[in-house]
Formats: sequence, structure tokens, C-alpha cells
Amino acid sequence: MGLFFRYVGENWSYLLELTFDHVMMVLTGLALALLAGIPLGIAAASNRRLGKIILLLANIVQVFPSLALLVLLMIVFGLGFTTVVIGLFLYSLLPIIRNTYVGLTQVDPAISEAGRGVGMSTAQLLFRVQLPLALPFVLTGIRISAVIAIGVATIAPLIGGEGLGREIYAGINMDNPARLYAGAVPAALLALLADSLVGLLQKGINRGRSA
Repeated sequence: MGLFFRYVGENWSYLLELTFDHVMMVLTGLALALLAGIPLGIAAASNRRLGKIILLLANIVQVFPSLALLVLLMIVFGLGFTTVVIGLFLYSLLPIIRNTYVGLTQVDPAISEAGRGVGMSTAQLLFRVQLPLALPFVLTGIRISAVIAIGVATIAPLIGGEGLGREIYAGINMDNPARLYAGAVPAALLALLADSLVGLLQKGINRGRSA
């Protein structure tokens, strides 16, 4: 452990740069997954037949081993940031789609009928009633996606990406445990931090509703 702390002390600025690159890849992929996943989840909930197709396709993507998927994407998009972000986007989709779908289908039909009874349009009912009620489920999807994306991003260096995976693979290739831990420990902490922050947000929303 002494070697690890010494290495971190001597290279902290470089490790911060790698951490920043890692976070940017994850946030970009996750943001794209949110932009696509929530509408797809809404579409799946509004049309059960379409929903089966959407969930099936998202499940197929999730079944692909992460490295195999990134290599296939590399063939099409080349090496670097863009390929990694597309891979993280695809891997983040399923939890967001599925949890949005589940959250919307769990809304009490009586509440939806009451909204229609007071003259709400379909869009008003969705954005003012159904989505707010489904929000805890959506946040669960985001929570899962964030943790998955942080883990998958560690293999980004294999296809020309940046991030903490550079230290992990350098440590493996050079048989240097200090470098391996210098990449693995921050990546694990990022996953725990993301999980905790979204979890706190969920608890805050639940407390607000029960108050």
C-alpha cells in the first residue's frame, strides 16, 4: 500500500486528468441514453406491442459482451472518444427504458382517469401526473446505468479511449500493482459515489411525497 500512496502522491494531477476524462465519457453516454431511453420507455408503456419490440432490442444490446460490442463499434466509428461514448450510450439504455416503462405501467389507472376527468390532455397527463409518479423508477434506471457505464468505461483504452482504464491496463501490462490500484480504486469510488448520490435523490423525493 505504501507504493500505491507514493505513486498517487507523485502522479495526482495525471490521475485527476484521467478521472475527468472517465467522468466526461460516462456523463456524455448517460445523457444520450436519457434523451433516447425515457422517450422509448414512454413509447413502450403507451403501446404494449411496440414495448415488447423496444425491450427486446435493448435486451439484445445488453447481452453483447462489452468488449465485443466496443470492438464492433470501433470497426464502424474508429478509435477514440466517440466510439466509447456510443458504447456507453447503448449499455445505459436498457435500465432506463425498462424502469421508465415499469414506472409508467405501475401508475394507478384511477389516477390517470381522474386526470382525464378534469380535462387533461394526453401530454398534460403524462408530464404532470404519470412521469412524476414514475420518477423513482426512472431514477433507479439512471442509478443502474451510471454504475454500469463507469465499469464499462474502464475498458475504453483498448479502443483508443482515455480514462482510468489506462492506469489499470498499464498496471497489468507492467506488473505494477500501484498503477493498477491507482486506476481501479478511483473507478470503484466513482461507482459508489454515483450510486449514493442518485440513492440520496430518490430518498429525498420519497420523503417529500410522504411528508
